[in-house]
Amino acid sequence: MRKQWIALLSLTVVAGAGACSGGAAVSGDLKGQSVEIVGPWTGDEQKNFEKVLEAFKSKTGAEVKYTPAGDELPTVLQTRISGGTPPNVALVAQPGLVAQFAKAGSLKPVNADVEKAVTEHNAAVWKKFGSVDGKLYGFTFKTANKSAFWYSDKAFQQVGARPPATWDDLVKTSKAISETGLAAVAVGGADGWTLTDWFENVYLRTAGPDNYDKLAKHEIGWTDPSVRKALEELAKLWGDPTLIASGALQTEFPKSVINVFGEPPSAAMVFEADFVAGVISANTKAKVGQDAKFFPFPSVAGSKDAVVAGGDMAVQFKDDKATTELMKFLASPESGQIWAELGGFLSPNKDIKPTAYPDEVTQDLAKRIVDAGDNVRFDMSDLAPAAFGGTKGAGEWKDLQDFLADPKNVDGIMQRLEANAAKAYGK
Repeated sequence: MRKQWIALLSLTVVAGAGACSGGAAVSGDLKGQSVEIVGPWTGDEQKNFEKVLEAFKSKTGAEVKYTPAGDELPTVLQTRISGGTPPNVALVAQPGLVAQFAKAGSLKPVNADVEKAVTEHNAAVWKKFGSVDGKLYGFTFKTANKSAFWYSDKAFQQVGARPPATWDDLVKTSKAISETGLAAVAVGGADGWTLTDWFENVYLRTAGPDNYDKLAKHEIGWTDPSVRKALEELAKLWGDPTLIASGALQTEFPKSVINVFGEPPSAAMVFEADFVAGVISANTKAKVGQDAKFFPFPSVAGSKDAVVAGGDMAVQFKDDKATTELMKFLASPESGQIWAELGGFLSPNKDIKPTAYPDEVTQDLAKRIVDAGDNVRFDMSDLAPAAFGGTKGAGEWKDLQDFLADPKNVDGIMQRLEANAAKAYGK
């Protein structure tokens, strides 16, 4: 679901895709060889990624075929693997699926040159995301900053509000806005995945990165006191009907954005990832960076800066020279800079020049991912078994929808989350 909206509504900025300094030392003697890469991207995202692949072809002489799989990528890959025809490389959004393929022997560990590039250009935590049983199988090529609140500058100016730095300030600002007759926050609760992103951001800030890792692996239960604390903080906002725009459980993600930046607006803020910018540009007259601005997810209970991220991880099913050279190229700043200049792209690669990103908003979003360093954590629902973290109308999605409907029922929701998690994790 998330991939579909990102693909359809990604913000595309036309710019030159020139090479950058500090590129990978990719061999140029691959003429006559070919590689296939399967990814989730269609539309403008596919066109932009194909420009990255064109640069690889230009450097090496290799032929490159890109196969778009959209939301069906996991199924496509499993079918190809079962049939003995896997692609050379794939871009996978779920670390759990990467681990599954690695443990089944379907993936090849990256070679020393690729691992060196990943180590040099990324914070250590990103290497951890791509490792299974101590071996590095992939790296995040394209990421999403899922720790952003987008707001109407006009609505904030009306009450003299500044972007809140703390959760308590967010609640206070929301109350000031609601007194003008405008709802403070639009929530796309019809899409359960948006609610998992809310929880993950609050939990990361209240429980800390170590507990976040434990809960993601179900090493601690959803009845743990740390979960209670996060849900109680969420209830401060979700539990006040004057602050949340009406009909949240019937509002899909794109509509929640339009409700803030369309005409007439029904709310002042919406929380979600950097791809909100694409929805704004495609569906409203608001200008990102002028009418529509963002602030980072506020600190909760004095927490340090942290970012919840999603992303697409490059992994390889073959280990021939052409495949290795493609992986080396994708791990380089050069490949990321090509897409960065085109827009609709963020990377954890700290050596992509900030000015490669085409506007101040995108530069800021990318910088926050890099600056968060090892305080970045991958989307927890994407780390979980799909039955718990990725199924419409079930598991965490449904449980958090029920919590949005009744934020006072903290105990009941914790029990249901734990029961569904235990079942999905096989415990």
